[in-house]
Parts: sequence; C-alpha cells; structure tokens
Amino acid sequence: MRLEGKVCIITGAASGIGKAASLLFSKEGATVIACDVSEENLELLRKENPGPGRIDTYVLNVTDREKIDEVIGTVIEKYGKIDVLVNNAGITRDALLLRMKEEDWDAVINVNLKGVFNMTQAVAPVMIKQGKGSIINTSSIVGVFGNIGQTNYSATKAGVIGMTKTWAKELARKGAQIRVNAVAPGFIRTPMTEKVPEKILQALNDKIPLKRMGEPEEVANLYLFLASDESSYITGQVIGIDGGLVI
Repeated sequence: MRLEGKVCIITGAASGIGKAASLLFSKEGATVIACDVSEENLELLRKENPGPGRIDTYVLNVTDREKIDEVIGTVIEKYGKIDVLVNNAGITRDALLLRMKEEDWDAVINVNLKGVFNMTQAVAPVMIKQGKGSIINTSSIVGVFGNIGQTNYSATKAGVIGMTKTWAKELARKGAQIRVNAVAPGFIRTPMTEKVPEKILQALNDKIPLKRMGEPEEVANLYLFLASDESSYITGQVIGIDGGLVI
C-alpha cells in the first residue's frame, strides 16, 4: 500500500475528484481527514470507505480560519502528524466580465484562493516541525490559458500556481523535505461539469485529442502519486491532466 501510515487531509472531499481521492487514499492505507461543507455527502463517503485505511470526516468551510485551526488541532492531538494536504475544494460562479457580480467574484476568490492559503498556512507549521510533507494544490488549465466567462475562477487558479511555486521555495529553505505541487485538470466529469449542456460538452470533447472528458479517478491517481514517496524529488511543478487539450 502506497500511503500506509500516512495522515492525509483532503478538502472538498465528499464529491467529485475529492471523493475519488478520499476513497483511493483509504484503499492505499492512509488515514484520510475528509473535509467538506456537506455533512450529508460526508456521511455517504464514510459508508463507501473501502478500507483498509480509515476516513475521519469534518464539516469544514475553508473560508473559516477558526474552524480550520480547530480541525488541525484535533488531528494533531489524535494522530500527532500530518503527512499530506490536498487543497481540492473549489467552486465556480461563471459570468462574462461585464456581467459578473461582485458577490460572485468574492465567493470564488474566498474559497478557491484564500481557502488554499488558509489551509496551507495552518498545516505548514506542522510539516516544518516534522521536516517533511506533501502539499497538493488543485489548479486548472484555465489558470494557465484562461477561459471565457471565468474571470474569477481563472484568477484563482492562476493564483494557486503562484502560491505553489512560492511555497515550494519557502517551505524547503532550511532543508525540510516539504514538497508543494499543483495539479491542473482539464474537463473532468464531476458535479461541476454536469451543469454544462451536452452540446457544449460534445464540442469540448472534439477538441481533446483523447476525445473524452477525464474521470475523477484519473485525477485521484495523480494526487496519489504526488502524495506518495514515489514523487519524493518533485516539487514546485504544475502537472496538467487534460487528455492533451492544451498541446
């Protein structure tokens, strides 16, 4: 098992890519600290746990720093360490620039950008004390190439890339083996993309060399690699997983 004995925090853990990662990490022997805003989905996740790892669930909004600190404190008290942080939580509030409401801009910035900052700032001291750890940030291909109607989302995902590269340098300054990488998915079949009309999805598939959307489990496999010791010399990277869309 590739994550046996590791304690792994995953945000946005109860649906889509986060759920696939939570189940896979448990299957690979990890203790998964699954954080999500949906108590109902967390309950379903617990019931689906394939083991042999365990899944502890916490209702957590990544914009709530006080609650984040409480959860981190509980995890440290219970397990004494945090090996992996997967900053997977994210939302969309799409609109063209001239139609975007301020509250939609703020909501996406707060979850997708500040939420990643909040979680990492809370976990980083633990990893520094340990002298090791892996932080995986979920960006997107639109953070590199942009996308019409996603000013707010694109800005956050570009910001995640900037933070990833900065933290890869900062957290390893004194020789700590703390790795920070970003994953940049393309179009993945998740509850977020289920809202897209079939006609548009087909047009997107036609542009992808592999002629299909990705599956959450495929992104989870990349998370697994970056969480495991197999990626011990990889840091500061942005790894695309998009079926060749941006070739």
